[in-house]
Formats: sequence, structure tokens, C-alpha cells
Amino acid sequence: MASASSTSARSLFVESKMRLADRVQVNINNIASLTRQIQRGSKSSEILMQSARNFVQQEQVLENATENLKKLGLITNHLEFQMDAIDQNTAKLEEVTEQVRAMQR
Repeated sequence: MASASSTSARSLFVESKMRLADRVQVNINNIASLTRQIQRGSKSSEILMQSARNFVQQEQVLENATENLKKLGLITNHLEFQMDAIDQNTAKLEEVTEQVRAMQR
């Protein structure tokens, strides 16, 4: 009698173990399905693509700004040279004006 109950206990254990394994497999499949659904619903890949596009556009804007700053630096240098030339010519003009007045006396 003891062997009959131990055999039924073993078969019950094996059956419980198989049902548990099936439930675990079903839960894993459900989690995978839920994860896929969340990913589709979140549109994370589309957001990442839009972010990448925006990043590339910003990079181009920064390159253009850098080029414009270089050009502004060159223009500033040219204006400084012109201002120095004007200062020198103004000083020379004052000297010439004094010489003309001296000749008129």
C-alpha cells in the first residue's frame, strides 16, 4: 500500500512540476508580448529618430555659426585697419592744415 501512495505522490509531484513549468512559460510569453506592445505604444524608436535628426540639424547650425563668427572676426580686423588709417590721415591732415596756415601768414 505504501508503494501505491508513493507512486501517486510521485506522479502528483511530476504533474505539479509540469503545470508549474507551463505556467512559467505562459508568463514569460505574456511578458514578452506586453513588452512588445509597450514598445510599439511608446514610439520610442520614432522619438529617437526625431532626436537624431534634430541633433544633426543643430550640428549644421553650429557649423554655420562658427563660420559666421570667423567672418565677423575678419571684418573686425579690416575695420580696425581702416580706423587706424583714418586716424593717421586725420593727424596728417592737421599737420597739412597747420603748414597751409603757416604759408598764408
